[in-house]
Amino acid sequence: MSLSMKKAVAILGAAAMMVSVGACGSSNNSSGSAGDASGDVTLNLWAWEPTLKPVIEAFQKKYPNIKIDFNNTGKADTTVTSLNNAIQAGSGIPDIVQLEYMTLPQFVIGEQSQLANIKDKTSGYEDFYTPGTWNSVSINGGVYALPMDSGPQAMFYNKDTFDKAGVTEVPKTWDEYYEAAKKIRALGSNYYITADAGDIKVMTAFLWQAGAKPYESEGENVTINFKSDPKVKTVAEFWQKMIDEDLINTKVATWADEWNRGIGDGTIASIFEGAWMPANLVSNSAAAKGNMRVALQPNWDASKPSNGENGGSALAVTAASKNQDAAFKFIEFANHSSEGIKIRTDGGAFPADKATLKDADFLKGSDDVRAYFGDQDYNQVLAEAANQVTETFQFLPYAGQANSIYGDYVGKAYTDKSTTLMKGLAAFQDALVKYGSDQGFTVKEG
Repeated sequence: MSLSMKKAVAILGAAAMMVSVGACGSSNNSSGSAGDASGDVTLNLWAWEPTLKPVIEAFQKKYPNIKIDFNNTGKADTTVTSLNNAIQAGSGIPDIVQLEYMTLPQFVIGEQSQLANIKDKTSGYEDFYTPGTWNSVSINGGVYALPMDSGPQAMFYNKDTFDKAGVTEVPKTWDEYYEAAKKIRALGSNYYITADAGDIKVMTAFLWQAGAKPYESEGENVTINFKSDPKVKTVAEFWQKMIDEDLINTKVATWADEWNRGIGDGTIASIFEGAWMPANLVSNSAAAKGNMRVALQPNWDASKPSNGENGGSALAVTAASKNQDAAFKFIEFANHSSEGIKIRTDGGAFPADKATLKDADFLKGSDDVRAYFGDQDYNQVLAEAANQVTETFQFLPYAGQANSIYGDYVGKAYTDKSTTLMKGLAAFQDALVKYGSDQGFTVKEG
């Protein structure tokens, strides 16, 4: 097995399970070609986002010669596993694939990119998107996808619980959040300001906000630095204090039924999630209707606000597609045209483009979600959160492995008093350095 193929398999992380996607594969029998989108073409799309369905309908009305065969992959991790399986097999690769920003580098870095470089088609697009999302699709001087949505992290909190605890001002700094945590904890044995059992996406956004640089990569050269980055230490020590003083619920995992119930009844008084969260709250924690609010994530320095992304995804054209021009036409319609973007935001998606973040209709939000947030202009807060995201954060080119083992090292620190977050992050670094080196990356420690 060649080094590049070894890496293509390695970036699956721990995904040894083989996942199949029905009716998959790029359309090799159509008359269209990489340089011609005018003939009759059938494109295969792998994605998990349901708001793409009405986008496909609108696109096919506008371009009747291009048919989109949509294969719902279920979720982001399944998509990565399936795509890696297809790459390893050398067949069945889709024309277009939805990928989270954190997993894009693993399909680009190596001897041969598995995604098409669309830089020559996207001149001037940089100013269309928010800095964080555009930075995430720009890798090693190329552009390998168009941003589809974003997930600037925000604080969703129960105003009723905050009021009961005497927290009358929303915390603007982490020191203020700590003081609020003590007041909420005093409400009773089951009250906590938040719950966290070790969520890598939330922690990544915390590190991003703080200006930490745990990962840096240039091609196949990777630097991993949790141990000596002072910003990592700042974040880890803050949350360690919250754990040590029993100010956060470390027994309830994100997305568990108990987590949703705690948000609903206010015993979990706040959570940190991406701007895509409102519709999930309406569905999963309905009991909090009217009491919930959204606020900017507390900052380390209120005079210098910053933020990080939690989630978000892009649409990429695969290098294996025989119909790259037609495929680009679709991702451009979905992610760059006002029509395609509006279809998705009307369906509850959070945008990656600057214009929509200023649009009056978008900022007003939906009536149902406004009612849930006590008639708050929730999208205005989330748009501000997006504008605070810095653009200088890199992901590990084998993010799948990092995600799969994070709980074994860092997650353990939330419930095991014999270790700490910094010790867990140090062990996490050791494991990632070894894994990357074993797969042929040149890895050094910062």
